[in-house]
Amino acid sequence: MRARRCASASAYACAWVALLLTVLPPGAPSAARATGTASTAGTANVGGAASGASMAATVTGAGAGRERGRGVGAGVGGASEWAVARNWPVGTRPAVLRGWDPPATPYGPGHRGVDLAAADGAPVRAVAAGRVSFAGRVAGRGVVSVELAGTGEPPLRTTYEPVRAAVHKGDRVVAGQVLGTAEAAGSHCTACLHWGLLRGDTYLDPLTLLPPWLLNSGPSRLLPVLGVPLPR
Repeated sequence: MRARRCASASAYACAWVALLLTVLPPGAPSAARATGTASTAGTANVGGAASGASMAATVTGAGAGRERGRGVGAGVGGASEWAVARNWPVGTRPAVLRGWDPPATPYGPGHRGVDLAAADGAPVRAVAAGRVSFAGRVAGRGVVSVELAGTGEPPLRTTYEPVRAAVHKGDRVVAGQVLGTAEAAGSHCTACLHWGLLRGDTYLDPLTLLPPWLLNSGPSRLLPVLGVPLPR
């Protein structure tokens, strides 16, 4: 019995119980045994509770660390992590007249976006849901900017120009909603829409917003059906 008690409690508690059982007469050990048992149980329970609390704190700390990691990770990184576009900003699969060419320095030469073929008056659509953060004219060009919902902090921001805006700052838009129409003049290219993407002040490649099924899809083509006569 004593061996079992010692195996379940600290050495100090076992020594205290053994001393009580040895000194007291055999006729009256009940109170001492009860006291010893209470002390042993109390020591074991306190130790167990401490161990449990320590383990819980360790698990909670690890979980909190993972949550913090996800929170930090959600706000950084390139747009390739956020292929949230549901359509092209103009047309169904417009030609890319000029691709993204980031400058070597913040103020160096380059191309901070892509130029998409777009006729004058072509509808320009939001590629994903968000909020209009700007709609107006900059240096004579019509510009619309949309902050994309659920893309971290600061949020990804798409820009479209030159555009005759049909929306206003603060408007909520959904993917595919018309933001305005393409303008014929006022941009650095002819018959095109300049599409940009930023996170904060950092320019990114807007094509990375497009998922593979949308980026790699071509225009629909009608194929001949064998055995079916052509209409006359």
